[in-house]
Amino acid sequence: MKILTILGARPQFIKAAAVSRKIQEFRSINEIIVHTGQHYDSHMSNIFFDQLDIPRPKYNLKISDLNHGAMTGRMVEGLEKIIEAENPDWVMVYGDTNSTLAGSVAASKLHIPIVHVEAGLRSHNALMPEEINRILTDRVSTLLMCPTKNAVINLRNEGYPFRVVGLRKTTVNQTILNVGDVMYDALLYYKQKAMTDVDLSHLNLEPKNYILCTIHRQENTDDNRRLSNIIDALSEINRSFPVVLPMHPRTKDRVKKVPNGNKLKDLKITNPFSYLEILKLQIGAKLIITDSGGIQKEAYFNRVPCITIRDQTEWIETVNSGWNKLVSAKKDKIVDAVHSSFNNVTSDNNVFGSGDAASLILKSICNNK
Repeated sequence: MKILTILGARPQFIKAAAVSRKIQEFRSINEIIVHTGQHYDSHMSNIFFDQLDIPRPKYNLKISDLNHGAMTGRMVEGLEKIIEAENPDWVMVYGDTNSTLAGSVAASKLHIPIVHVEAGLRSHNALMPEEINRILTDRVSTLLMCPTKNAVINLRNEGYPFRVVGLRKTTVNQTILNVGDVMYDALLYYKQKAMTDVDLSHLNLEPKNYILCTIHRQENTDDNRRLSNIIDALSEINRSFPVVLPMHPRTKDRVKKVPNGNKLKDLKITNPFSYLEILKLQIGAKLIITDSGGIQKEAYFNRVPCITIRDQTEWIETVNSGWNKLVSAKKDKIVDAVHSSFNNVTSDNNVFGSGDAASLILKSICNNK
């Protein structure tokens, strides 16, 4: 059996690390990895393959730094040629990026069944490009591998399952399974390695006395008002606790265009970190401020309080647990949340599965021969 895995962005490399490692235990499966090139910075791409022992991509389309339509269109064109050449039994896509959408469009047009890992997530905000990507991908996927019960409920509420392409160009009803979150698999496997192998002494940080912040969502970076509010909040928070801000390429570019961008000069601004580095920084942080879906989950896994600077989140389980506060991009709300307490938190370890999501995904693929 041949699986063509399509990757392009940092969170997908982490998720694929868990699944690709398990594939080695299935001798009947041959995995071909395609890197679209969506994340082109070495800290956001190559280093993940090196640190996480992901098999090197057979193909790299090197498509990046384009508008959504141009990027997705060029990816579809390149992926179509690869799928025709490889003729896989399955195409596997992860999450909700342009790479995800392009892979699902190319595969569905060629009548290749799709495995969507992290299916069923919804922010219910159609202005988010990620929301469009995930909805369209879910609709044409054969195996919908959901990370939580809420993801399954979202699909059921929208009328799933539908009839889609199956193996050997038949039509079948979609399979919906709650397998858990592959990012939890990855964290359980790499956490100790991050703590023992990563040296962050050059940052001069006192454990549990600094705040880690990440900003990359288009809704924040491309809205000058929201970005300015976030900058003002971080500048004020930095007077109480050192703020570490690994700068995403998009954010770095947008900060230059807002009048108060120079307020970030007093923060600890760094280049993007590798997965193991960011994992160790999360574990040692007093608190995390982010608009990243993956980091919201990792904060929950590590039991580190999290403040999410978005209006909605797909990971409502982290909010319901008390470990995550959803505060939008308003300065006063961000600052107040940092100085407030996180009470009545819960620690249900099974919300995101039992750390065996990758195995369950592969067993489902094998059961659908």
